[in-house]
Amino acid sequence: MPDDATPFDLAGCLQLVRQRDQAAARELVEHLYPLVIRIVRSHLPRRVPEEDLAQEVFLKMFTRLEQYQGAVPFPHWVSRIAVTTCIDHLRAQRRRPEFRWADLSEQETEVLDAVLTNENEVAANDAMAAQELVHKLLAQLKPDDQLVLRLLDLEQKTIAEIADLTGWNQSLIKVRAFRARRKLQKLFQELQRKERS
Repeated sequence: MPDDATPFDLAGCLQLVRQRDQAAARELVEHLYPLVIRIVRSHLPRRVPEEDLAQEVFLKMFTRLEQYQGAVPFPHWVSRIAVTTCIDHLRAQRRRPEFRWADLSEQETEVLDAVLTNENEVAANDAMAAQELVHKLLAQLKPDDQLVLRLLDLEQKTIAEIADLTGWNQSLIKVRAFRARRKLQKLFQELQRKERS
């Protein structure tokens, strides 16, 4: 393993990996693991085993390594594999049951109730419950809609960055984000109506 003071020699490591050097393959995985696991965690519901999905990303990376031509930086190429793998995984999931008020925890219910009634601001210690609620609402959207909202609103990525990550054109991203936000608003309104009835 290289010394922490020495920068990682990605090109040299890739050359060794292509020669089937197992130690170099392990170094490459260790180098890319933080990037891959961050993408996996930010694009999937929590109940999905993230380590399994990260391994799937690395497996795809190694099996497609000969396809890498160097036109884009290698970490960017791996990021696209990770994002595509996440989208594919979300598409493969079975249709989720209807999201109901009863599915919320007591703390999430209190946070949502405070937001709906505007009686007081959500306390800082309720931030986690609010985040959980957002993730539950997002999970009701189609995978592509989830992805565009996570990247734009939660990760604060630009349209250009999302286009680079996903391969979608910028107009498609804007339209998809607009429609996804409308769907999310409808889900929130349905949840609000169910709570009042």
